[in-house]
Amino acid sequence: MTNVITTRSLHRYFEVGDSKVHALNDVNLDVKAGEFIAIMGPSGSGKSTLMNILGCLDSPDEGEYRLLDQPVADLDDTELSSFRNQYIGFVFQSFHLLPRLTALENVTLPLRFAKEGITEGRNRAYELLNRLGLYYRRTHRPNQLSGGQRQRVAIARALVSNPPLLLADEPTGNLDSKTAAEILALLQELNQEGQTIILVTHEDDIAKHAQRVIYMLDGEISREEVLRPRLEPADQLNVA
Repeated sequence: MTNVITTRSLHRYFEVGDSKVHALNDVNLDVKAGEFIAIMGPSGSGKSTLMNILGCLDSPDEGEYRLLDQPVADLDDTELSSFRNQYIGFVFQSFHLLPRLTALENVTLPLRFAKEGITEGRNRAYELLNRLGLYYRRTHRPNQLSGGQRQRVAIARALVSNPPLLLADEPTGNLDSKTAAEILALLQELNQEGQTIILVTHEDDIAKHAQRVIYMLDGEISREEVLRPRLEPADQLNVA
């Protein structure tokens, strides 16, 4: 099976005064379709830098990153933007919803940049809002929604283009414990249906919801821990 993500010898440097700081140092990572991975590490460990590169928001100084077997470095800015919009969904700690748009308009925002499948995408937006318990809130603006509802809108927006990869950066950071548990249960449910998910967190309790945990320290992968096996496609189809 082709990896969703393959990185080889990734390096990312930042200049600090006269010194060069290694934000990433020789990072090698393989992510298969259907995996739910958590990336953990203290502040400054490199986890956010790695997430930005995986999300095609930043580029490594050295090494190779292949997304769905496509060498990302081969794409120009226009191709990269289209590639990112089509294949990656983002969920952030701060939701990043546009305040003047309704929940439905926020969810369908990525469709404005799609070249095809607009009608199917809008139908999917309604289906996602209904599934996430927000259909009757679809005309509400973000300031009329709770934190958990806003994060559900953000998740629906990330999924509306049906991307093979979902990146979640501290998605429960602004939520109370009960709502955070609901969001994590939703991510697990999506993964059981076949969605590949990478979650960045600094909390052990959050990371334990994943199948595999990647621990980072000083820009390197220090160790990995498998918590539960990845579901094979046949198993995913049989999940109740």
